[in-house]
Amino acid sequence: MPFLQVEELHIYYEIEGEGPPLIILHGMGNNSQSWKKQLQGLSKQFTVIAWDAPGYGKSSDPKVELKEFKQFADVLKGFIEKLNYQTVTLLGHSMGSAIALDFCYRFPEKVDALIISDATRGAAALSMEENERRLNNRLNNIELLEPKELAKLRVKELLSPQPDPEIQKEAERIYSQIRPLGFRSVANSLFSLNQMDILSSINVPTLVICGELDRVTPVSESQIFHESIKDSTFITIPGTGHLCYQEDPIRFNEIVLDFLNSVPIIQ
Repeated sequence: MPFLQVEELHIYYEIEGEGPPLIILHGMGNNSQSWKKQLQGLSKQFTVIAWDAPGYGKSSDPKVELKEFKQFADVLKGFIEKLNYQTVTLLGHSMGSAIALDFCYRFPEKVDALIISDATRGAAALSMEENERRLNNRLNNIELLEPKELAKLRVKELLSPQPDPEIQKEAERIYSQIRPLGFRSVANSLFSLNQMDILSSINVPTLVICGELDRVTPVSESQIFHESIKDSTFITIPGTGHLCYQEDPIRFNEIVLDFLNSVPIIQ
């Protein structure tokens, strides 16, 4: 199994294909296993690499819980350097989009193109009271509920109102693998997240994707990212929720390939 040592962390990743590198960053309740249809569908043109973030999947836990997505992005930088890539395309979903945006803002010379899917604004989208409520709710849930219980509670909100039962079952299986240190690290990072000031500085080709029926980070949120990132492209996927890439992987992959094939630097 492929692991890379990034400082004190063992980072696990899945890799398929040949061609320019496309690094995929999962969301709060997921890990690299959720990207299997992208690893298959995008690998004919790209080297597709899906990591397990620190504290997730088969990657090791950080020694202490993280507080900001900047810390995740620093690990990502070390991960990319260990892979010996000078530049990459980043595809981030939900909290993965926050990691990708931070990385792109601080290390723009390392990014050929950026794709954010069902992106989150975190604290920037909430009142102080609601932000604190969500943090406390997340911390209480991970302390009091078994992972399978939390998966049952959360996954139904991440999918469209009438999801395919097999997709829901798989999403719950993956969500039930969450670990306290990783989950708390993301909860802390979402609580402090406000990237509104950096969005206008993003100057790489950018695609914004959102599930039409996303109830977690709705289309109106993705519209804000689209309007704030100059010359970005915005596409919604009909009939899908927050986990649009799992609910309609064929359409998701088509959108990604169409966009990347239009970016000259990647060819």
